[in-house]
Amino acid sequence: MHALIINGSPRVKKYSNTDKILEKITSGMKASGATFEQYEVSDRAQWKKIRERFFLSDHILIALPLFVENIPGLLLEFLETLPLEKHSSRPLLSFLLQSGFAEGCQLRCGEEYLKMLAQRLGCEYGGTLVKGDNFSIRLFEGEQREKIVSKYEEMGRIYGRDGAFTDEACRAFTGPEEFPLPVRILVGLMFKTLAKKSFKDTAKKWGCTRPLNDRPYAK
Repeated sequence: MHALIINGSPRVKKYSNTDKILEKITSGMKASGATFEQYEVSDRAQWKKIRERFFLSDHILIALPLFVENIPGLLLEFLETLPLEKHSSRPLLSFLLQSGFAEGCQLRCGEEYLKMLAQRLGCEYGGTLVKGDNFSIRLFEGEQREKIVSKYEEMGRIYGRDGAFTDEACRAFTGPEEFPLPVRILVGLMFKTLAKKSFKDTAKKWGCTRPLNDRPYAK
């Protein structure tokens, strides 16, 4: 199986969590004997090549982040440039939807949109691999990052084998749809204390001089 892989993140590879995940997905694909070619929507110079390959591919995987319930605008802009009237075949289009939100329910609305998107692009729907809790990937390196992304390798093996994310293991991979109430209370407390401090320290490291809750346009 050969697949066209499109990284739909607007971030360049260096800062893209999606790219780090795809490294493991493609590693798993290689282990299963599948081949692939990968392109980045963040690099507009690649758009022409992606359009050309889109119509010649039997299997397509679009990987993308979900930013606060929104599909990246840059990816939507690219998809609008596809000349669908030239699409005589119906490739199997699958998606990898990742997010910083840990609960699966936070991504299901985006998943439903992708189901409709596949049809509107004239493709067969090959399923969506949904997984949250990925915010910290690009903040970590070494063993810390590996602990988060290594689990995607098995999903890559499944995709390389099936050319889709329809296996039951892919659905289970999402994890909990919603945390129990005690966990939600604990997570809320952590975000108000430890996570808040961590965000402030990171912002300072990146050169931010104004508070994170600053509203410069409120007045």
